[in-house]
Amino acid sequence: MNTEEIKSMSDQKLVHTELQLERDLIAARFAHRTSQLDDNSVIKKIRRDIARLRTAARSRELTQSIPKDALKAMHLSSFAPESGSGDGADGAGFLKGIVDKVSSNE
Repeated sequence: MNTEEIKSMSDQKLVHTELQLERDLIAARFAHRTSQLDDNSVIKKIRRDIARLRTAARSRELTQSIPKDALKAMHLSSFAPESGSGDGADGAGFLKGIVDKVSSNE
């Protein structure tokens, strides 16, 4: 994910992408701990993409003069998680339920 893609996203799409990547990160960490993750660099790439999205969100918040994490709070209720990211980091079937439970607590 590059900066041009992030700049072209709407606020809602930016927040939803960040939330989905957070879910993917949890799934990748579970898969890594259970030795089901083939490519360990996936975790690093997801973390960096989340950081890029959070930086862009904060920049938009500052330009719009709204409080920190206001964009996330505005668009959190409309987020519907995807079933999988397609990168192989979603793990086994039993991990999907665990990721749902962990993500709902955050």
